[in-house]
Amino acid sequence: MLAEKYPEEVKKIFAKYPPENLRSAVMPLLYLAQRGEGFVTKAALEDIAQMLDITSTEVAEIVGFYTLYHDEKAGKYRMQVCTDLPCALRGADKFLEELCGNLGIKVGETTPDGMITVEEVMCLAGCDKAPMFQIQSPDGIAYHENMTVDKTMELVATLRKSGKEVK
Repeated sequence: MLAEKYPEEVKKIFAKYPPENLRSAVMPLLYLAQRGEGFVTKAALEDIAQMLDITSTEVAEIVGFYTLYHDEKAGKYRMQVCTDLPCALRGADKFLEELCGNLGIKVGETTPDGMITVEEVMCLAGCDKAPMFQIQSPDGIAYHENMTVDKTMELVATLRKSGKEVK
């Protein structure tokens, strides 16, 4: 399925790894599989496992561990707020709570218009600039640091209006 949909990309990915280490291609293949739907479907997960001769559980473990891979549909924009200890000390927990309150959703939920999904993540490597988050969209990833709820709601309004990533 993936090899049929993206034959040239799969070929290029496989060319980077020796045949005895093809399992190392799992992450680029997951990224490729996620590109179309915004998440890795169960069928794509099993397809990747078969292509690499590993179990679907091994592929699912990678999807579950890394915040850049997703196993379910979400909003057009995934807003991932870092709340690890250093960020929490700079107000990330309160920021996340107030942001969700302003959006009318809980952490992990998507706004009714289907635009924004808010997720809590650990370590985006910007502790000294918290509260901070990354937005994943079809256009890529953008980091937003030293944020306030008001600035974030302005960003959300811009995203809703334009439908494009704001960097």
